[in-house]
Amino acid sequence: AIKSHTIDNLDYYLELVEKNVTGAGGHVFFASDAAAASRYIIELAQSRDVKLAIKGKSMLSEEMGLNDKLTEAGIETVETDLGEFIVQLAGDTPYHIIAPAIHKTKEDVSDLFQEKLHTPRLEEISDLTGEARRRLREMFVNADMGITGANFIVADTGTLVLVTNEGNGRMCTSMPKIHVAIAGMERIIPSMDDLGMFLRLLIRSATGQWLSSYVTTVTGPRLQDDEDGPEEFHLVIVD
Repeated sequence: AIKSHTIDNLDYYLELVEKNVTGAGGHVFFASDAAAASRYIIELAQSRDVKLAIKGKSMLSEEMGLNDKLTEAGIETVETDLGEFIVQLAGDTPYHIIAPAIHKTKEDVSDLFQEKLHTPRLEEISDLTGEARRRLREMFVNADMGITGANFIVADTGTLVLVTNEGNGRMCTSMPKIHVAIAGMERIIPSMDDLGMFLRLLIRSATGQWLSSYVTTVTGPRLQDDEDGPEEFHLVIVD
């Protein structure tokens, strides 16, 4: 009923999102299609001299082919979700929206790391994840831009909501100077009162957990007194 109400009044809620994101110091771009969304992000990156972009998991960006477009523009782009990191190294595509690399065995990943990262033969999953963490930490520190998707956009506060189990979403949204979020307009919900219900539905349906390890909320760029956060926040809403 909440979703039906939002869709029936989508023009109102799109304007409300734009008003509240802008009011919090962010920028909103309404993209008519994937090409327009990609073009906006690439032109933004080029105008800010971005050399390295790190990404949280985003199925919309997969559908847009954003990584290839950024690479063609000379911008190094690194997936930071562990499954997506593995899939990107393999030149593969996600197998599942929650577990992108579920079709890979630990032996496959060990072979891949040996070939692509020139690691010694790693047999244990903890060693493989430790190596990925070590490589990605360098990317988090050096990235100029963080790109994420959105699980929800809360209209009455202009808040972006991300649900993750690894914490990489928080690194992508807080460490680089620029944070770009890409979302389909169907991600909009009216209020924070609605968010609790949708978080319960999403997390239990996705992984069977009561609550995910990380629920991250982002409202605009960093404020003057904030210890961390981006200097710029851009929300790209895709039709």
